[in-house]
Amino acid sequence: MGTFTKILLASICVAFLAVKWTSPSFNEESLSGARVLVTGASTGIGEQMAYHYARFGAQIVITARRQKVLQQVAEKCLSLGAQKALYIAADMASESDPDKVVDFAIEKLGGLDYLVLNHIGPSPFSMWEGDVDHTRWLMKVNFFSYIQMAWRGLASLEQSKGSLVIVSSLLGKMSSPFVAPYTSTKFALNGFFGAFQHELAMKKSNVSVSICTLGLIDTDSAMEKVREVTSVPAYPATDAALNIIITGATRQSELFYPWFTYIVSLTKDWFPSFTNYAIQKSYSYSP
Repeated sequence: MGTFTKILLASICVAFLAVKWTSPSFNEESLSGARVLVTGASTGIGEQMAYHYARFGAQIVITARRQKVLQQVAEKCLSLGAQKALYIAADMASESDPDKVVDFAIEKLGGLDYLVLNHIGPSPFSMWEGDVDHTRWLMKVNFFSYIQMAWRGLASLEQSKGSLVIVSSLLGKMSSPFVAPYTSTKFALNGFFGAFQHELAMKKSNVSVSICTLGLIDTDSAMEKVREVTSVPAYPATDAALNIIITGATRQSELFYPWFTYIVSLTKDWFPSFTNYAIQKSYSYSP
């Protein structure tokens, strides 16, 4: 690595840490009684977010497809200190369920302070072989339902000066093999909600939008796919969940977790050949 590259990377790290040190401080008490809707909350990051919100004394509505699992998560949330913990099973590929979930949360909680969109549909970890129907379906779940729910909840968030939190991925910043349908949905999320951030700011809206870029997280579903396939390190779902919550509560526009995902997202433009080589070599694959 040349001297210039070392200086450049060191400068980026210093700038990133400076931004973190000057970011708004998080007050746990601000979430006591907060009205929160978390999607994709039966497992993984969404489940962990539900438990963190519960410990902070929030009022929570959680949703996912499996009702029995949601019931168990809601019961645990109550035991952890949630003021309310309600659940509603929903299929985000449905035309009507995204609206139904938002309406349920607003009715049961009397409004929304945080709308946390985290759900994803299942997708194979493999070379793409032309399954356009699956890609179209996944776009409905991972993208169109997000913008549908954001619009449905916007008026309530305006009234409460609330926060819209979008859980995205490093794969929405840079492409990677074996996840073509998934990464396309995350690029769409980043593009739409990045534009939406600008529009709300220009309208002097009360609503903040936080886009959360995550690296590989050690959820069961992720680990099942990538174990013995990639050398990329995985990070704890509970830490990712807490960082997402803090980002929304402090109304920050972006989160990169773990921190080096910010550096990685920049390298694709600065050192594209090196980045592409590193990505391809990080996977075990034989044609």
